[in-house]
Amino acid sequence: MIRCIKLWTGADGKSHFQEGVVDLSRGARGDALSAKLRVDAASFHETDADPELGWHPDAARQLVMSLSGTLRFETADGSFVLRPGDVLFTEDTGGTGHNWTMTDDAPWRRIYTVLAPDVEVPFRPAQNRAVRAAILQGGTQ
Repeated sequence: MIRCIKLWTGADGKSHFQEGVVDLSRGARGDALSAKLRVDAASFHETDADPELGWHPDAARQLVMSLSGTLRFETADGSFVLRPGDVLFTEDTGGTGHNWTMTDDAPWRRIYTVLAPDVEVPFRPAQNRAVRAAILQGGTQ
């Protein structure tokens, strides 16, 4: 499983997060894989220094694959850490949004994939505290 954090805008107009994984199935060659997801656009980004953006929503519903750098995100629910190899699934395109800060000297390198409107992301929320704790520590199920 791949660690995934989902962000969304609640009825209160604030961003919330949920810990989980990208749900994968066993493939023909023994790989674990998801179905193919249609994307409207993909781009690479690199941030060398914390831009101090403040609270903001995302511009589009997207998956952000973190390649390097460690960040702390804040939402109305509290905070979480995003590490290399994690996926951020963002649906918080309105309201007050979220805030993030870089927590180390490594540049934040990532791939943004703007999702096609009808795409269902195979996100599976963590069901219990032990699983959530393992996910927050960067482990998998």
